Amino acid sequence: MNIECIKEKLSYAIAKAEKITGKNISLPILSCVLLEAHDSILTIKATNLDLGIEITLPVKVNKPGSIAISGAVLYNFISNITNDKNINLEVVEGNLKVSTKHTKSIIKAFPVDDFPNIPKVVSDTPFTFNVPNLIKGFKSVIYSSSVSTIRPVLGSIMLSSEEDSVIFVATDSFRLAEKKVAVKKHKEFNQILLPFKNVGEIIRTLEDYKDDVEVKLNQNQISFSYPDLYITSRVIDGVFPDYKQIIPKDEKTEVVVLKQDFVSALKISNIFSDKFSQVTFYINPKEKTFRITTKNMDIGENVNNLDAVLKGDELTISFNYKYIIDCFQSIDADSISLTFSDTNKPMIVRGVSDKSFLYLVMPMNK
Repeated sequence: MNIECIKEKLSYAIAKAEKITGKNISLPILSCVLLEAHDSILTIKATNLDLGIEITLPVKVNKPGSIAISGAVLYNFISNITNDKNINLEVVEGNLKVSTKHTKSIIKAFPVDDFPNIPKVVSDTPFTFNVPNLIKGFKSVIYSSSVSTIRPVLGSIMLSSEEDSVIFVATDSFRLAEKKVAVKKHKEFNQILLPFKNVGEIIRTLEDYKDDVEVKLNQNQISFSYPDLYITSRVIDGVFPDYKQIIPKDEKTEVVVLKQDFVSALKISNIFSDKFSQVTFYINPKEKTFRITTKNMDIGENVNNLDAVLKGDELTISFNYKYIIDCFQSIDADSISLTFSDTNKPMIVRGVSDKSFLYLVMPMNK
């Protein structure tokens, strides 16, 4: 293999691919990127067996061929070249010679035949998804996913279809986020469970794209593709909890408050919270009182009275501050609605007049 290409474009592509390489000590080939050059095209591949990526870019191919090398080493070398615009990659005695006008290096290669195949998702009914909306859906819920791998279903983002929308849901059993994103044309599907770690990489990979991406699904994989990009993820085999069963049907108490006032009060309250990050809400619509209190025997205590529109029954209820504060990045509205049905049932947080997002937080046990 012998190719010439623009350094900036190569560095950009290697940066995306290198992030997906694996760190498996027993399978060092997973730390590699596979470079394949032919017909004026360089294809860069990387996989960690859970997630795979292929990126193509136009290059001058003097001699076709392929080579597998450490993604981290190649990226660190190329990204630190500052004076040269063009770069040459050549296989010399089985290793990769990387050279520019001012510098050259030899990077040790790995056996190409050891590099795993990246699955190609075949579907009779592919559909398109606007990338900014896809990323917004993922970002609106990903923080609610469990970081534990003990229960893979809870460590996933669930996607399901509903008429003209795709619903994104994540939960760690303490809180749950649901976001509905409008999609004009899409394949009808029941559930797709994507590992949350993969979703983070999908977001990072696609965030520079603004157009529609083609999506293909089968029982084991999902793929997102452009003419110059292909990324595929494993789909978790499991059934997501029937979360609609725990959404309270009745609302006995409601608080409507300015989002910024509420966020500021929570941040102040957290300074004085205990090791469980407990904050307590006292709501009394008759007295027009919405109060947030926290207390720590070693630090002190704090009381915050907020201006709010209140209705319903008097209520005292406690939550973990950390489980509340995350959701506000997903709410664009200036005012938020907090609804309650009982002291042992979850609080529901919504943006006022925004029916696309719902956040549910379980109360703390007394």
